[in-house]
Amino acid sequence: MIKKVVIIGPESTGKSTLCELLAAHYKTVWVKEYAREYLLKNGTDYTFENLLDIAQGQVAAEELAVENARDKTAHQSAIAHLKSTIPPIFIDTDMYVMKVWCEFVFEKCHHWILNRIVERKYDLYLLCNIDLPWVKDELREYPDLVTREKLYHHYKDIILNQQVPWIDISGNYDERLQKAITAIDRII
Repeated sequence: MIKKVVIIGPESTGKSTLCELLAAHYKTVWVKEYAREYLLKNGTDYTFENLLDIAQGQVAAEELAVENARDKTAHQSAIAHLKSTIPPIFIDTDMYVMKVWCEFVFEKCHHWILNRIVERKYDLYLLCNIDLPWVKDELREYPDLVTREKLYHHYKDIILNQQVPWIDISGNYDERLQKAITAIDRII
């Protein structure tokens, strides 16, 4: 069975970098944040309905990655007696991120997103803290520390009130990677 590790947190907290580093370390795949692709293609003037499109695109990307990982694992199993551990896949954002985004910007959330939160199963959450400096790019919206702290606490409240194991990821990039590897090695 393929383990799924989700990396969440406010913008500019190193989620994508951590996913990429973890995928390289474990020689596996990671699911990129679909919102980046969507907003780069369609512009940053998004609506509440656009967030549903983004959420559906994120789930589709995740499903494709899981299916590809299963195919690869089945192929490896047929060729060799499958390694003792199957590498996890890493997911840059999930429906919790979409929930926070919807509620923070529009003060409501799509039922489709809420239903996916209930249905989808994961093995570990890595919650990225805001202790990295904010880095400007064309898609980021909240550079001020007060808003970053508020968003971080929204994520932490969600994580505290769900059943999947999680850890807080803080420190510089190397420290974050080591904390994540330690936590992941416990579940695989």
